[in-house]
Amino acid sequence: MNMSLEGKVAVVTGAAGGIGFAIAEEFVRQGASVVVADLQKEQVEKAVATLGSKSFGIVADVSKLSDMEALYREVKSRYGRLDAVVANAGIGDHAALGSITEKQFDRTFGVNVKGVLFTVQPALPVLQKGGAVVIIGSTASECPPPGMSLYGAAKGAVRNLVRSWVFDIKGSGIRMNVLSPGTVDTQSLRTAMTNALGAERATVAVDAISARSPSQRIGAPREIGAVAAFLCSDAASYVNGVELFADGGLMAAV
Repeated sequence: MNMSLEGKVAVVTGAAGGIGFAIAEEFVRQGASVVVADLQKEQVEKAVATLGSKSFGIVADVSKLSDMEALYREVKSRYGRLDAVVANAGIGDHAALGSITEKQFDRTFGVNVKGVLFTVQPALPVLQKGGAVVIIGSTASECPPPGMSLYGAAKGAVRNLVRSWVFDIKGSGIRMNVLSPGTVDTQSLRTAMTNALGAERATVAVDAISARSPSQRIGAPREIGAVAAFLCSDAASYVNGVELFADGGLMAAV
């Protein structure tokens, strides 16, 4: 089976940084043309400059259907085909029960759930038979940390969307899977933990997460990129409707 993405066209949302950028980088490395979609024009341009000529940037808000429909029109016009979609764009928010606001709820579900719907649904008419959709979930779908009930609920919702969607698109030849990372060493993780705990306690917290893992470390973005590339390759042609945890074994104990 071919694990190369040579000649394929992929859309990756939230691809200007972090896990999304690592996914885009791996896809380019394996020969795909990648459409980098994200919110900030400057960040999108920087990512494309780094990725090179096999990439193209589009500024889009995944929670706005009109933005995503325009994105896929551009993809069809520019490339004439679409082989893979990675719905990576997402946000996290901390709030314990009793302090959750309406704004937090709307924003978390707007990006993490509605944004996934608006990334996937308008892509279906453009995707080739044999195409693949990968939705970036989280181990929080099964085991949300304290104070992250909204995030965990949103990722759990995404998992259940896919459980139904694979039957909705039965016969299309398109595969759809959820890729759920554990804790991954991104700048956004370090910043969030530092803001919440302070620099010293944030380091201690990361060390504690690493110690709990059977792999005794947290993940690297490139490792998630490699799994996403596998799921979009022909080597995963019989993998459909699963939630694949890339978490160093942490969920084995749940």
